[in-house]
Amino acid sequence: MVYNIGILGMGTVGTGTVEILLNPTGRHPLLTSIKIKKIGVRSLDKPRKITLPPGVITTDLEAIVTDPEIDIIVELLGGIEPARSLILQAIAAGKHIVTANKAVIARYGDEIYTAANAAKVYVLIEGAVGGGIPVIEPLKQSLGANRISSVMGIVNGTTNYILTKMTTQGTAFNQVLSEAQSLGYAEADPTADVEGLDAADKIAILSSLAFNRRVKREEIFTEGITKIDSVDINYAAKLGFVIKLLAIAQAGDTPNQLQVRVHPTLVPHNHPLANINDVYNAIVVEGDPIGQVMFFGPGAGSGPTASAVVADLLNIVGVLFSSGKTEVLDPLLSCSHQEYCEIMPTEAISTRFYARFLTQDVPGVIGELGTCFGKHNVSLESVVQTGCQDNVAEIVVITHKVKEGDFQQAVQEIQQRTAIIKMPSIFRVL
Repeated sequence: MVYNIGILGMGTVGTGTVEILLNPTGRHPLLTSIKIKKIGVRSLDKPRKITLPPGVITTDLEAIVTDPEIDIIVELLGGIEPARSLILQAIAAGKHIVTANKAVIARYGDEIYTAANAAKVYVLIEGAVGGGIPVIEPLKQSLGANRISSVMGIVNGTTNYILTKMTTQGTAFNQVLSEAQSLGYAEADPTADVEGLDAADKIAILSSLAFNRRVKREEIFTEGITKIDSVDINYAAKLGFVIKLLAIAQAGDTPNQLQVRVHPTLVPHNHPLANINDVYNAIVVEGDPIGQVMFFGPGAGSGPTASAVVADLLNIVGVLFSSGKTEVLDPLLSCSHQEYCEIMPTEAISTRFYARFLTQDVPGVIGELGTCFGKHNVSLESVVQTGCQDNVAEIVVITHKVKEGDFQQAVQEIQQRTAIIKMPSIFRVL
């Protein structure tokens, strides 16, 4: 039996997906049961490296999602609209969905999955997080016997590339960003990457799967990498750390509570994520009884993401091939979580901190810092005065694990002291 698919979008990932489907030799034999019926694009005039039969490519996207002969819609447009509306139209027409659109799923996953469950269709999203890294399916299936306690990772290749070059070559942020744009690693508008928004979309998806709770994307604390200075990268290295943009989801203090956040983090050199460089992604999952496992690989690109998209297609076709239309969805493929979790307030989260101070070079400054921190229950792990120039001293501190609210109160008081000139940087420490 042959299953017809409609593909929305033929950019980088769409082209990679079509190339796999048109060349099934040596791949899973089930690929021969998948036929591309229509491909929707924004413009027919754009040059394409793949030759397709006449009539396959169209600009009428709505006609694709309502075509009664199409069984599965592959949404690869990106962005919020018209992707969201087209996905919902396709679901209403009884079609299964494969998408790599993390922004739509992170923000409108509740709407999409509620509609999909009611229509008894699947929505699979392996390509939305981690490019070609298989992590969505393992969280839903292979690790299903575990109580997950933590999911954290490097899930944005652009920022990891920038931080890698800043660390290994000492290059300034703006210069590396321009290089990343010229290489195609960063968009002309890099805001979603460098401000952590893309990573927040992805950890919203991962945390909802790992902890079986829906997550409100707008409640995720998000901080990007634009404030990272080469000075802090060098200090971090001397102290035994490397700076990475981490997306973190951890169990909270109550069964329905989660910590979900994205921010630059000082990672110890001996941690598995410390040596993930360039555009690669890695996700570390901790659970009981498995312990710690890490998923590593290329986090973006035509081939890797297309690999994940086609894997989702095979999953759906495999179910349809064996059972056909059914009134009961496979619980290992469908979305089972319905309730929202409570996101722990940032001020209640306990972590370690790195802070760099520029102070007047006068006696008692370090003691003054210690007094202010101690007053707010902040214990210092290390204090280093790194140098003095033009009567300005530079002091770097790393705290023990403290509540963020206590740390921020201490910082507010410290900044009011006359001996403190400024605090150029504060970062969390793993």
